[in-house]
Amino acid sequence: MSELPRPAAKRLRRPSWRDSRLLVGVLLVLLAATLGARAVAAADDRVPVWVAAGDLVAGDAVGVDGLRAVDVRLADDMDSYLAATSAPPPGSVVLRDVRAGELLPRSAVGTAAELDVQRVTVSADTVSTTGLVRGSRVDLYVTPKARVGAEEPPGTTRVLRAAGVAAVAPAGGGFGANATTSVQLFVPTASVQDVVEAVDGGAKLTLVPVAGASGS
Repeated sequence: MSELPRPAAKRLRRPSWRDSRLLVGVLLVLLAATLGARAVAAADDRVPVWVAAGDLVAGDAVGVDGLRAVDVRLADDMDSYLAATSAPPPGSVVLRDVRAGELLPRSAVGTAAELDVQRVTVSADTVSTTGLVRGSRVDLYVTPKARVGAEEPPGTTRVLRAAGVAAVAPAGGGFGANATTSVQLFVPTASVQDVVEAVDGGAKLTLVPVAGASGS
């Protein structure tokens, strides 16, 4: 019997750079690397904006000393905040309170002419000023000085609501119940005269912290 023909073994050949499958594989690797790089770049598409380094109270000057730059991703809201690519405009002030760590909105920054508050220093009893710090919010109650011969004691009126505290001086004169402390308040322009008249008239001033406000 004659032997059946045996198939010849095919020798494996090293792939050549001319091999279309090798070229397609290389292109796929390059494409994946490019898309991955773009995805990483898009994920890190952040911009620098100013953040309050500490509590800013309405009327405070805005400068780089009281701010710090952070990189954040804001998407379409970029224009709503003050970019840290340059210093704030000279002469800028805070128009409303900004908490420490809060992004600085453009709407919270303006000029002194736009500010509707003025600083007024009052002397209140030390007990009512305990715990107050810069940035606290207080209601101001005024009890007029009793008139000689008046049949009824004077009533107490709330003159200010949630006024910002600009500064608190060390405890002043007097002892015990008569001890007073000077506190500088940001008073709305329309209420400045009422507060000044109360101070000049020797009225008793009591500051009541607003619950939940900064520093209270």
